[in-house]
Amino acid sequence: MNAILTHMQQEGLLDEAAARVVEARLAEGKPLDEALLSVPGLAEERVLRYLAAEFNVPYADLDAFQPNREFLAQFPARVLLTHRLLPLTQEDGRVTVATHRLFDTSGLDELRMACGMDVRPVLAPSGEIGRWITTLLGVGADTLQSLVSEAEGSGVEVVDTGADEDMDLEDAAQDASIIKLVNQVLAEAVARRATDVHFEPFEDTLRVRYRVDGVLQQANVSSEVRQFHPAIVSRLKILSRLDIAEKRLPQDGRIRLKVAGRDIDVRVSVIPMLHGEAVVLRLLDRSATLLGLEHLGMSAVDRQAMERILALPHGIVLVTGPTGSGKTTTLYAALSRINDVERKIVTIEDPIEYHLQGINQIQVSTKAGLTFARGLRSVLRHDPDVILIGEIRDLETAEIAVQASLTGHLVFSTLHTNDAPGALTRLVDMGIEPYLVASSLEMVLAQRLVRLICPHCREEFVPDDEEILRSVFGRDTPKALWRGRGCRQCQGSGYTGRTGIFEAMVVNEGIRAMILERASAGDIRKRAASEGMSSLREDGWRLVREGRTTLAEVLRATKDERFNGNGAAAGAEPRPVA
Repeated sequence: MNAILTHMQQEGLLDEAAARVVEARLAEGKPLDEALLSVPGLAEERVLRYLAAEFNVPYADLDAFQPNREFLAQFPARVLLTHRLLPLTQEDGRVTVATHRLFDTSGLDELRMACGMDVRPVLAPSGEIGRWITTLLGVGADTLQSLVSEAEGSGVEVVDTGADEDMDLEDAAQDASIIKLVNQVLAEAVARRATDVHFEPFEDTLRVRYRVDGVLQQANVSSEVRQFHPAIVSRLKILSRLDIAEKRLPQDGRIRLKVAGRDIDVRVSVIPMLHGEAVVLRLLDRSATLLGLEHLGMSAVDRQAMERILALPHGIVLVTGPTGSGKTTTLYAALSRINDVERKIVTIEDPIEYHLQGINQIQVSTKAGLTFARGLRSVLRHDPDVILIGEIRDLETAEIAVQASLTGHLVFSTLHTNDAPGALTRLVDMGIEPYLVASSLEMVLAQRLVRLICPHCREEFVPDDEEILRSVFGRDTPKALWRGRGCRQCQGSGYTGRTGIFEAMVVNEGIRAMILERASAGDIRKRAASEGMSSLREDGWRLVREGRTTLAEVLRATKDERFNGNGAAAGAEPRPVA
């Protein structure tokens, strides 16, 4: 062993202090590979590559082998999971198996006995082996194996036959394996940057899906998870302090978690379905970094317009869009820009998604009677300069918001409309007098989120159909576009992360006059477009030109307006976007 350690020092893998650490571990009876991996800062891949060369054992690139689930099904999952082994190929009665332990042969011996074939080891990092096992066997596969073994050994099958079994389900929900399984699913969801987790029971399966970058992705879980569905639901109900005995009515609750050092708020929704209770978890990362205005994805023109509005002493700024379009993030970025000691900022939200230093934040509580309208009345007595209302949901809240702006407050809020002009007519339809809307509203910002091309597999390409390019970009057609090929980092989607596209409409004197005349949203759109407003789709084309997203993604996130940016009929050549 001394010769090996000396050679490793000569190769620059170990220094003198690290060699002493390894010698101490070897003296304790540790195998060489485990002793080497105990050295801080020594990468496992370097250790395994050195050992592979030194002991004439192949080092495997697992991505080149592309293992498949059918081949893996020939081997006992318990052995693979316990010893972290990954069978790769079979030839002439001999199985090639990836392992990260060269000197611990107990796992390979057990696998040899189980499958009745000779085993040829190759070395690969434990993280890579674990990733492939999770991909092929499913998240929580080790936990499910132990649960299945326990159930088979006891002759007990977990079923959901009615309220009489509630106490049994409560006990099952507190089982260490169920707790571990739920934790593994949540940890993987956070690792994959999921915003939602869906547990959907069907007759023979329990489907688990994650919403990543706004798109649902199937989570890889074993089919055996279906029999533990009632215990999983009960575990989630216990965590969110819901009634596990109630299975006929929808329930809503909340959980606070800490996953990998990150504070996660989880909103839980349980609804009874045909084959059991479905659960959706909304994950809110409280430790997420709050973006500034310059990082939201706005064009320079829109950002300058927003900066001018933020300097106003009073008025209403509305951000519109569907659920999950980033409205709250934009509003918080705006508040952060004007948050200083000279202003008192008060927010009333449901829920509070970010904690901001120096800003007074109120949580809506419908059960306690604290609604947006009631809270807003109280807020006005706290001498605020700036008010954020999480959402204008009804006439009462809208009226108080308008009055607050007219009495010298800068008010921010959100509204569910498809575009910026539609917010004006929505307020009038809610019952606000047009002259109040015209005198109080300063800006409406509609937005959507589009996925960004993965930087790890980004590639340039020339589209087959140049007609499509010309119809989109007109005379300013780019010679080539960019797309994501799909790789491990982006889960094969070609996209990583999201950014905003915006439709910023500043309410000037011309638009105020149209509001007073009760003009339609279409007419207001034409007027705003003639004065320089870019539609959501046009702003998306800007990101396509910059090579940050794709044509398909912009088309997915936006819809054709009745009139495009220059007021022409839809389908006409759009004007170039600066």
